Amino acid sequence: MTTEQTAPADPIPAQASVAPAPAPGRTRGRRTLLFLRDVVVIVLVAVVVSLVIKTFFVRSFYIPSASMEDTLRIDDRILVDEITPRFGGYDRGDVVVFRDPGGWLPPVVQEPRPPLVEAWDWVLSLVGLAAPDSQDHLIKRVIGLPGDHVVCCNAIGQVEVNGVPIDESGYLKLQPGKPAPEVKTYDVTVPTGSLWVLGDNRDRSQDSRYHTEEPGKGFVPIDNVVGRAFLITWPVAHLGSIDFHHDAFAGIPDPASDSADPSAP
Repeated sequence: MTTEQTAPADPIPAQASVAPAPAPGRTRGRRTLLFLRDVVVIVLVAVVVSLVIKTFFVRSFYIPSASMEDTLRIDDRILVDEITPRFGGYDRGDVVVFRDPGGWLPPVVQEPRPPLVEAWDWVLSLVGLAAPDSQDHLIKRVIGLPGDHVVCCNAIGQVEVNGVPIDESGYLKLQPGKPAPEVKTYDVTVPTGSLWVLGDNRDRSQDSRYHTEEPGKGFVPIDNVVGRAFLITWPVAHLGSIDFHHDAFAGIPDPASDSADPSAP
């Protein structure tokens, strides 16, 4: 007697669960949020990069006065190299931006502005597109380095550095009918860690010559120097590099080693 075995029935395949398709409105909303997130991240990265560049590499300033004409004119916007001078120092002829050493600038009373304007100006300053502190800084040309003996003037009105007269005809602005700037005599030796600076528009520049009675004796501490101005960015008609006229100072010898600090015995 045989027993007939019945083959087991095939298992019923489980039905795959299918998630409902998201509504078109939800998809568009999610894409919009992702896009806005990416925009915010890009903006934040750009602000951080700009802030680092402004803090350590390059800053923007505008020219508030006529003291450096015709090299720089009122309201010109310039870029200032902050990092190169930290490694290579400064040279005679460099155009430098520096904080007030004390008593060079009159007190400035800031008119109150709407909070929205203040906030916008602050944002622009973070990325280097605005320079609200330009009024607190000065810009001049370096004439004397530490240890230099600077004298004004010789018989024909030239400034002398370490006994050598400087031909400043390449950058000095002369007033109509005047063959040379007004002479203001001085005889100084630049101390260690300082600079002697003059404006190119000498008859309109309150520079080192006019502050010899101040505590700093007219010298600018190198620690006060923000950096070397190198480029005019605005207006477009003035766009271009700033000429340092280093050739005018090429024949000046190094200062005597015992004159590097006039307070030294």
